[in-house]
Amino acid sequence: MTRATREPRPAPAPRARAWGSDDIPWSARVRVSVVWLVTGVLSILALVTPLPFSGQVQLQVGDVAPADVFAPRQVIYVSELVTKQRRDLAANSVPEVYDPPQARIGRQQLTLTNHILEFIGSVRADSFSDLPGKVALIKAVTAVDLPREVVSRTLTLPNPAWERVANEVQSVLDRAMREEIRENNLADERRKIPARVRLDLSDEDVAVVTAFIEDLLVPNSFFNAERTEQRRQQARDRVEPATLTIERSETILRAGDIVTASELEALEAVGLRQPTWSWLEVAATAAFVLLLGAILLYYLWCAEPGFWLQRTEPILLAVIMLGFVLFTRLAVPGHPLLRYLFPYAALSMLISLLINQRVALLAAGLFALLVGWLTQGNLELMAYALVGCIVGTLKLRRGERIATYAFAASYIILVNLCVVLAFKLIGEQRGLLGIAEVGILALVNGLVTIMVTLLGVYLVGTLAGVVTPLQLIELSRPTHPLLRQLLLKAPGTYHHTLLVSNMAERAAEAIGADSLLTRVGTYYHDVGKTIRPYFFIENRTEGPDPHARLDPHTSAQVIISHVKDGIELARKYRLPQRIIDFVPEHHGTLMVSYFYHQATRQAGVPDSVDRAAFRYSGPKPQSRETAITMLADGAEATVRAKRPGTVEEIEQIVAESVDSRVMSGQLDECPLTMDDLREIRRAFVDVLRGLHHPRIAYPPEATLTPPAAEQSTADEPPDGLSRPGRPAARLPKEERRAPPANRDSGASRAV
Repeated sequence: MTRATREPRPAPAPRARAWGSDDIPWSARVRVSVVWLVTGVLSILALVTPLPFSGQVQLQVGDVAPADVFAPRQVIYVSELVTKQRRDLAANSVPEVYDPPQARIGRQQLTLTNHILEFIGSVRADSFSDLPGKVALIKAVTAVDLPREVVSRTLTLPNPAWERVANEVQSVLDRAMREEIRENNLADERRKIPARVRLDLSDEDVAVVTAFIEDLLVPNSFFNAERTEQRRQQARDRVEPATLTIERSETILRAGDIVTASELEALEAVGLRQPTWSWLEVAATAAFVLLLGAILLYYLWCAEPGFWLQRTEPILLAVIMLGFVLFTRLAVPGHPLLRYLFPYAALSMLISLLINQRVALLAAGLFALLVGWLTQGNLELMAYALVGCIVGTLKLRRGERIATYAFAASYIILVNLCVVLAFKLIGEQRGLLGIAEVGILALVNGLVTIMVTLLGVYLVGTLAGVVTPLQLIELSRPTHPLLRQLLLKAPGTYHHTLLVSNMAERAAEAIGADSLLTRVGTYYHDVGKTIRPYFFIENRTEGPDPHARLDPHTSAQVIISHVKDGIELARKYRLPQRIIDFVPEHHGTLMVSYFYHQATRQAGVPDSVDRAAFRYSGPKPQSRETAITMLADGAEATVRAKRPGTVEEIEQIVAESVDSRVMSGQLDECPLTMDDLREIRRAFVDVLRGLHHPRIAYPPEATLTPPAAEQSTADEPPDGLSRPGRPAARLPKEERRAPPANRDSGASRAV
């Protein structure tokens, strides 16, 4: 804890502003950062390290199975491999889709043919070129690649024969291009050309016609990839997912078998395949875990600066988070049913009970992201974990009653069922048996969550010494042996304790401190007085003052020793350390001023008296709760001693009492602010005003003695006097012993 800012006064006062992030000392920053760095590293190892004794095997396709592998339970799963095979088979059965024949292409080819034939006709009619020159001109036409023999035949044909050949080329090409010609059947169409030529042509002429058309015949219908893929996708979609069943104890692998893809899928379905990790996956996991840790630390830095000053809470939060990371890693991946039974909400409920609700809700959100990471983004399981955590935390609140745990369990069961139904009804697996199975697990999950929460609270309270609400409720019972001992041996101190606890609890509620811890800790702050109760004035009703026979130094040591005695009694009865802290810290390092002043008067020389012998050993209050108890104890004692008659006097006495503690430096080591002190004084005055309100003076009661004449003439006797046949009303014994005059005078003196 950092000390409060000192003013130019004998002692420092609490800071006037709220505790902020800049006030966190570097030692606390380093301590918490190291704790979370170690937690992050351990979490990464828990997520990437193969789990021993899990029964899982690390195999790949093509590996040799080292031993027989049997299914531990019946599993019904959707086989992605079989489904893909069936869908691919259905898609491959769909024929390719081609566009209808395009007449435009046929017309283009006919036009090209006419141009070529006209060119050949002009070459034939050229009388100035020899045959080799004409052949060269026709061979230069790129649209057709005619053999030299066909070109020579074309040039040497008589004109009537050439006209018949030219007409037949156009006629056969026209008929052929009207058919559907694809790229994959173009060769077949070319082989059909000789059969389409007129029968009255000679073989040489048929060869010329065939040679022309083979080069001019082109596809007019083309493959439509988009429509083909659309039809194949429709065929795939019509295939339902393939569901396979593995019976319990069924052999999945035999020793020596070569592992196939289907066997590997079966191992994953039953949760027996251990995933392999690459360095890239390790780096991704480390980055994700460190990101979550950084988010949590940043929130604690901005919104919970007091968390950094604690020594137990950072370690406790780290242990809880690390434990749930490890158990989630064991239970969730590869276990399709166990993941619905895992008590996710116990994480946030434990943090809420042991730290606070705000940190618990943030941890719930981060934990849901981690669950999604472990399940490859399973939205259903993320919602299942997050909703249960939030509802359980908000319903449990402080967890001060067992009934609250029961209500929280019922709410968790309700939201679990809602999440399961919401996702299962729109999912692929809608079987009533599967929904009922998961619904039963969701119902049992609420009970398991509460059991884990109660067990965790008990273990943390026992092993770590952390005070839990249930422990505080148990310690606050008047039947506790130590409180019974305080009531029987020191009744005055007991009633003083009740009043101080009411004041402290009201003040703690006003400033947002732990009111339950404050009240219960105040119950035990003076238990040390049960050892020598008669040395404390509130426990003496009569008899001589035992301090009259002692010197001031001895009397001071007797008074101071009640702190040591209280600590020993608290440890004897196994009280938590947070409760024990109230015993020494509610006095801090104050002085037993009454006996110190007596000692200085007897010594005559004030400097000769050792002030340390009359001072409590401390420590000063380290928390807001113990500081409130110190202030309430001093204010109540001062008000009881001065017996104020008005509210203004009470306010003045309380303010002076609080200011004296502030000025003496007793609040230097606790995080109280000046605003907190104003609220504390106001709360003290509200409580004390109801106990020390002014009273009116009542007049003495007059004796009812009506005159005899009135008695004889009245139809009915007055109340309290006798009727005929009825005994007279008796006066109290004290009034019968004294005459009327004495009774009146006694009543007047009493008033």
